Amino acid sequence: MSHPHPELGSPPPLPEGGLRVTPLGGLGEIGRNMTVFEYGGRLLIVDCGVLFPEEEQPGIDLILPDFSSIRDRLDDIEGIVLTHGHEDHIGGVPFLLKEKPDIPLIGSKLTLALIEAKLQEHRIRPYILEVAEGNRERIGPFDCEFVAVNHSIPDALAVAIRTPAGLVVHTGDFKMDQLPLDNRLTDLHAFARLSEEGIDLLLADSTNAEVPGFTAHERDISNVLRQVFAGARKRIIVASFASHVHRIQQIMDAAHEYGRRVAFVGRSMVRNMGIARDLGYLKVPPGLVVDVKTLDDLPDDEVVLVCTGSQGEPMAALSRMASRDHQIRIVDGDTVILASSLIPGNENAVYRVINGLTRWGANVVHKGNAKVHVSGHASAGELLYFYNICRPKNLMPVHGEWRHLRANAELGALTGVPHDRIVIAEDGVVVDLVEGKAKISGKVQAGYVYVDGLSVGDVGEPALKDRKILGDEGIISVFVVVDSSTGKITGGPHVQARGSGIEDAAFADVVPKITEVLEKSAQDGVVEPHQLQQLIRRTLGKWVSDTYRRRPMILPVVVDV
Repeated sequence: MSHPHPELGSPPPLPEGGLRVTPLGGLGEIGRNMTVFEYGGRLLIVDCGVLFPEEEQPGIDLILPDFSSIRDRLDDIEGIVLTHGHEDHIGGVPFLLKEKPDIPLIGSKLTLALIEAKLQEHRIRPYILEVAEGNRERIGPFDCEFVAVNHSIPDALAVAIRTPAGLVVHTGDFKMDQLPLDNRLTDLHAFARLSEEGIDLLLADSTNAEVPGFTAHERDISNVLRQVFAGARKRIIVASFASHVHRIQQIMDAAHEYGRRVAFVGRSMVRNMGIARDLGYLKVPPGLVVDVKTLDDLPDDEVVLVCTGSQGEPMAALSRMASRDHQIRIVDGDTVILASSLIPGNENAVYRVINGLTRWGANVVHKGNAKVHVSGHASAGELLYFYNICRPKNLMPVHGEWRHLRANAELGALTGVPHDRIVIAEDGVVVDLVEGKAKISGKVQAGYVYVDGLSVGDVGEPALKDRKILGDEGIISVFVVVDSSTGKITGGPHVQARGSGIEDAAFADVVPKITEVLEKSAQDGVVEPHQLQQLIRRTLGKWVSDTYRRRPMILPVVVDV
């Protein structure tokens, strides 16, 4: 199995007749999925998603793929194929279209409806091409065929890309649920037909490659939800992804059965479920859905609230309910259902929310204590079955952390894909398909691009490091006035602390030390403010470290007059 090397350089020019595959997100992580295909100087992008921040990234709203490797080639992009409507596959589209608004978007009806609604908020009117399973479209030099796959959102598609370099299949996110709620099966017949043609490179979803067996059926959840609804004494509050139409359908079916009304909470939830209902993907009995403002008029045992926040996101509705920062107050006897999986890295945030809800008396039902979620991704048994159908000549695991990619590669090897034809890459690693063989040829920049409020890409790792120091250790400021000609102190030093756990009075012990250092520097002829700031920072920092074993941010201010 080939794998990336940290010393990989820039890739050479693509050989004539070759196809280049460059993942800019989604490899080595869960989220930010984006893959660039290049043939004959033209580009085709599959997905453009976002990654949600973790605790080590304070203040960050979203993390985008790095567009720098294609920024000077935006005119070469033939289109963006969107495999389905989850945020980790479409959330980055508005930010790419801000750089070139006329890049066509290609996807299924629901996927395009979700991204169009998102783009309206950014005041972008996209060029769209709606496709469905079985369609075949020529997009520049890329001959694309779309294949139905089953996932946790309706209308998901895989894409088969034909060029003279060979046939490449990108699965998107998929599983092989044989009893899907919408009766839309993963089209194994189509994959078998592509296999007969000869799949030169298969990019396959790795998320559940470590999980043995087969992923459970989505409809298995229905009976568990009925039991929860039957036992609930007061309100039922359900947290789910704002695009998980199948899960919301099951919640609505249970609510209708038990005589409850449903209200959606949160802008994205209201928007997406409205779209799904209007397009016929969400079946809503008359009178079932009500406005959240009317809930006070209903008895608690007739209410179901559906909101976001299943991943413990700080600003989502459920997190704010847990911290008593929301108009909806959790009371003793409420039932809260977390109807989603735990995305790796979010565990602490989710359990913090669960503890907060439990504190106010809620009965919290989650994947850990009830079967209220099944995955949208194929497990190891399904992947083995899938590889035996597809019989790819080359395999490139995608969509997953390193452990998932490795596990997926091993599954491919078990089904007969030669080890030297399995490419384990990571974000930015360039893979070329030339004369029927896939191999790594170099690496391009593919770091994190942070969205912080209205700022995109302006916040980097140094700023995040400063934020962590401020959050963990606090800040100490020192104000000194010196004579610009002699360097002698004419005011201060004044020391103040915020968030460091050190009382201001304690700094009386270090002020003489700062004064002594500054007087000595004045005798040595050092009067430049920046040099004096460094002296203050070192002196105060050593004292704080020796005395309190802390490392707060130290902000010295030297004013010369």
